[in-house]
Amino acid sequence: MPDQIADPSVAPSADLSADLRGDCARCFGLCCVALPFARSADFATDKPAGKPCANLRPDHRCGIHADLRQKGFTGCTVYDCFGAGQKVSQVTFGGQDWRGGPREHARRMFDAFPVVRQLHEMLWYLTEALGLPAARPVHPELREALERTERLTRQTPEELAALDVAAHRQEVGVLLRRTSELVRAAAGGKGKGKGKGRSRDRRGADLIGARLRGADLRGTSLRGACLIAADLTGADLRGADLIGADLRDADLTDADLTGAFFLTQPQVNAARGSAGTRLPASVTRPVHWTAGG
Repeated sequence: MPDQIADPSVAPSADLSADLRGDCARCFGLCCVALPFARSADFATDKPAGKPCANLRPDHRCGIHADLRQKGFTGCTVYDCFGAGQKVSQVTFGGQDWRGGPREHARRMFDAFPVVRQLHEMLWYLTEALGLPAARPVHPELREALERTERLTRQTPEELAALDVAAHRQEVGVLLRRTSELVRAAAGGKGKGKGKGRSRDRRGADLIGARLRGADLRGTSLRGACLIAADLTGADLRGADLIGADLRDADLTDADLTGAFFLTQPQVNAARGSAGTRLPASVTRPVHWTAGG
């Protein structure tokens, strides 16, 4: 991944996006070791941070990868490191495995991973924003933020440990909110919609289990909205802002998310859908949508 973009007139979507997708073959199973999980509907067992999952093999592959859902590890199937795993494994630590080395080396690697993961998630949003024509007025600021964030991902473990990620996320968030306003305004999603009292701002809304079958949500801001188990069957989400929306077990059967932005693969993986669900090109249709899992 380049430290800066050579041609400032071109959005770095293609090459950068490839590096913002998890590549387990180049990672040392960091998400299976560094992160904790608790016994729940998402995980069959408890595991503290820094302890390898019982299903992690010596070659850093998952021993039950093909059966994760059936064996109670749904949480693993919806997780995505946005490419942070291979960045920390191959760049931050130069390909040096956490196995067999000093405990301090492993600890530093496990501490760096969640920091880089947050930075890579920001890179994902910034890259997508640069590919949105309606956001062109803020493209220079977005490009500068992307280059600065990329440089942060290449810091030493000590620098990463001292980084104020929350402050940087706040700065990036300002640009992403401005991007959302521009894109949704271009899509006719500013203010009220055509329907009576239809607000286009549902930021942080509590929509758990909401009955939104066939709802017209075009150009709506659903930033941080809680849509757990919501019925969005046949809903029109074209041009909606879905950054941070909780889509766990939301029913997206036959919904239209064409042009929806700031939607990530983990969000899609956590939802339910069908062959008729229309998705943005930035995400792929989960296998379990068609496999009945």
